[in-house]
Amino acid sequence: MITTTRFAPSPTGLLHLGHAYGALFAQDQARRRKGRFLLRLEDIDPGRCRAEFAAAIIDDLRWLGLDWDAPIRRQSEHLEEYRRLLARLAARGLLYPCFCTRKDIEAEIARSGHAPHGPDGALYPGLCRSLSADQRAEKQAAGQTCALRLDMAAAIAQTGTLWWHDHHAGRIAAQPELFGDVVLARKDTPTSYHLAVTWDDALQQVTLVTRGQDLFAATHVHRLLQALLELPTPQYHHHPLRTDSQGRRYAKRDKALTIAALRAAGRSPAEIQALAGFIPLSK
Repeated sequence: MITTTRFAPSPTGLLHLGHAYGALFAQDQARRRKGRFLLRLEDIDPGRCRAEFAAAIIDDLRWLGLDWDAPIRRQSEHLEEYRRLLARLAARGLLYPCFCTRKDIEAEIARSGHAPHGPDGALYPGLCRSLSADQRAEKQAAGQTCALRLDMAAAIAQTGTLWWHDHHAGRIAAQPELFGDVVLARKDTPTSYHLAVTWDDALQQVTLVTRGQDLFAATHVHRLLQALLELPTPQYHHHPLRTDSQGRRYAKRDKALTIAALRAAGRSPAEIQALAGFIPLSK
């Protein structure tokens, strides 16, 4: 089987040294196995994604010497595909509309005095899970917008115990319940990160997902969605996050450490590679 990797940034800002490492690492993993390296733009957030950031990402990556093996996939151009996936899950009784605002959720958690926490913070308290069909129809008729949440307990009941493999951590038992009833379609777009990335990796035949350690826990949810949608499960390699001299992880708010800023300061691609701490293995 041909190894296929991908780099999949969101165009919500400029690339920084951490992104440089992730992109170089993904390409290197493919090249050393004589495989394929893909570029995907995860641009489903209409409020934060910008065309100028997408253009800058492509320019920075080419300047660094990266070369991808297929046309760039832009998630915003494939929303209908995600709608079809949602319909499949809804037909199995696994989705429910959630009309809650962030304030509603915070107020309910405050009233309860406690809330189970998962990797992304406090779990959704289930306010809309038990709404009747009439109550849901009434809210929709009143013009209330809704997200779509996965009924986690029902989903796990359909799949049973699942596993996935990480190159560092080995065989991992999936624990998607850590996330509670995750959102699979947001109020402003018919998908979410979890749904879109799971589908795209399968559609693009990605066999090795390389990404930062901060996304390790998300793989629990992705493994569940793979089982529900009958998609293949790739191998995973979650690499350590890159940090600055104070041990802080690189972030888009660090304007001085963007690739664009370093380029403007006269740094070369080789220097960026060294600053990011990347050592190629494919040569």
